[in-house]
Amino acid sequence: MNKDRIQGSVEQAKGKLKEVAGKVTGDSKLETEGKAQQVAGKVQNTVGGLKDAVKEAVED
Repeated sequence: MNKDRIQGSVEQAKGKLKEVAGKVTGDSKLETEGKAQQVAGKVQNTVGGLKDAVKEAVED
């Protein structure tokens, strides 16, 4: 697991917190920001997964 996967997971969690906070407070902007941050975290996590896969393929 590399830093991209870790950071991506952190961003997803932070985004989920923002989304929930936005729903609870009725702040649609915060909710939307949270959803966007989750997507960005998923992308970063995927990039990290691809890097791991390439690294494993090169080592084999």
